[in-house]
Amino acid sequence: MAVRGVVTTGIYCRAECAARPLQRHVRRFESTIAAQAAGFRPCLVCRPDRVPGRPIEQPAAEVEHALRLIAEGFLDSSNTDALAARIGYSTRQLGRLFEQHVGASPDFVARSRRAHLARRLLDESDLSVSGIAFASGFRSIRQMNRAMRALFGFSPSELRSKRRRGDRLDPLDGGIRLRVPYTGAFDAARSIRYLRARTIPGVEAVEDETYRRLIITCGFPGVIEARPSERGDWLDVTMHLATLGSIIDEVQRVRSLFRLDDDPGKAERALRHDPVLGRLVRRRPGTRLPGAWDRLETAVRIILGQQVSVAGASTLAGRIASRFGTELDLGLSGGLTHAFPTADMLAEADLDRIGIPRARATTIRALSESVATGELDLSRPAPLEDACAELEAIPGIGPWTSHLIAARAMGHADAFAAGDLGLRKAAAALRGSLEPLSPKALESLAEGWRPYRTTAMAYLWMSSSAELTRPIRKGRPAGARRELR
Repeated sequence: MAVRGVVTTGIYCRAECAARPLQRHVRRFESTIAAQAAGFRPCLVCRPDRVPGRPIEQPAAEVEHALRLIAEGFLDSSNTDALAARIGYSTRQLGRLFEQHVGASPDFVARSRRAHLARRLLDESDLSVSGIAFASGFRSIRQMNRAMRALFGFSPSELRSKRRRGDRLDPLDGGIRLRVPYTGAFDAARSIRYLRARTIPGVEAVEDETYRRLIITCGFPGVIEARPSERGDWLDVTMHLATLGSIIDEVQRVRSLFRLDDDPGKAERALRHDPVLGRLVRRRPGTRLPGAWDRLETAVRIILGQQVSVAGASTLAGRIASRFGTELDLGLSGGLTHAFPTADMLAEADLDRIGIPRARATTIRALSESVATGELDLSRPAPLEDACAELEAIPGIGPWTSHLIAARAMGHADAFAAGDLGLRKAAAALRGSLEPLSPKALESLAEGWRPYRTTAMAYLWMSSSAELTRPIRKGRPAGARRELR
């Protein structure tokens, strides 16, 4: 999100802020991170720090990889030297890339991540300042105090005294409540319905439009719940955790699962006038293909879906969790009993004995071993063609599987599984045909949806039969958004 800094006050604001400084006093920054690194603190009126945004829209691949790792907490337990080595650069090279593309160092980005969660906890919870420091990934209260003063211009106690009446959430016995914000349109209920059909029995469940998941954090079991907000641009998230030390990482996993860091605006503006897909985009803006809580888990779930129904793949995934995962029977509703096995566990698992076809079991073990040894890094944002080629080098992974893993687990914006029967049926229905399109015909049609084919795939998969077949009223303006009756 671009912001403007006012050099005479040292404050940065959103573009729509009511403040109107003289233009000669204004500096434009591509992100809040860049403004903070330049020494500006957020405006207390428009509160630009509460709006999520990427540090940069289209970073170099190496920078994007590093930013993903930082967002997932890499620098909370390691240092910049290790981060640079993971990317394949020297520390100095990585620092130069960050200054060039982000306007801040990797360490600054990591501190900003911690400080922004701390600010949200100060506003929305009644946790003590020491508890917030621990939950936000700071090593001490003193470290948090320095970061908060540097970024916001106030101490944590002063910031809490400035919270607004509507900021604080009602306390919850045995849990923490947070608003996890997003930008752009987002149909959260539709994403949760998509996940409902694909939940892994024992690991996750959907009840009353609430996504629930059993996790292990800091060696202790916990439960995460996420539901659409009745008002506002956020998900309502509840965390029942034995320790506060992992809150910052669990929040990021929620963001990754629901793709909250993706702003679909560009994709929807490009697709809403498409002669085939446009009416779906205009009627239901904010359809996002869910991402992954855990990249390997999602990749395994996709492999299990080869040539079987969605329900069948979920059943097989549940068997894997039950047989090879970690049992955490807490007597929870929804049958939540297990955490999904890690890459090391799956690499050695005897999957053939639980009803999984031998070839598919071999593929899962080979993928897991590649991830466990570091040979395959599912967080690395390689170009789509390279990512798919690397995945397809694993026996048993073809284009359908590689594109789905690229879309959901790796976050590619232009992946498209043209061979998928559901996509072929949906595209045919949009064109008024009962016969599924051929993979070649769908591939040709999807060329017009580049570079946003993942968004197109989401609309085709996640739209109901009625939406796919409902006719357009003649003369309706192309930009109309009201649903037709």
